[in-house]
Amino acid sequence: MIISGEILLSDELFENKFVCDLGSCKGACCVAGDSGAPLEPEETMILEEIFEQVKPYMNEEGIKTIEKRGLWETDEDGDLVTPLVGGVGACAFVIYENGIAKCSIEKAYLEGKVSFKKPISCHLYPIRVSKQPYYTMLNYHRWGLCKPAIKNGKALGVPAFRFLKEPLERKFGKEWYEGVEEIYEEWKKENGK
Repeated sequence: MIISGEILLSDELFENKFVCDLGSCKGACCVAGDSGAPLEPEETMILEEIFEQVKPYMNEEGIKTIEKRGLWETDEDGDLVTPLVGGVGACAFVIYENGIAKCSIEKAYLEGKVSFKKPISCHLYPIRVSKQPYYTMLNYHRWGLCKPAIKNGKALGVPAFRFLKEPLERKFGKEWYEGVEEIYEEWKKENGK
């Protein structure tokens, strides 16, 4: 584990290469899985505030799902998550563009309709955040759906944490991220990379 302040990072975030390849995976992480995207408690309030601005970007199935189940729900582990269409499959906020699953919240953000990009868990993927009493852990999540991203990351030589610079800065701040870059340079020297 790598320590940066009160945050522990898995070595895998330095070791593993990762760059999303939507052309290959088609946004599969937004449509596969047992539950929706994990949400921070404050994100549930944000979803309430922005829903009317996001709604025009959503598809009919997603809107009906939210009308029936709400903007979020609690999964089997007791975590707040986005609802899934039909209770399984695609996140209610998924839209399809040229056969690729994308986020209607992010589309509204990119078009200047809302100031919230998307849930931080989505933005940080493949990092999964685990909060403990005295520290926060950032773990690298492995999923077969992301093989194209791993292949792409290796070809480009981009470590997973560096691909995730924007969401890491969004969550933990620019100064913290710059500290991780310094730790990474030391880590490379120590590990002969």
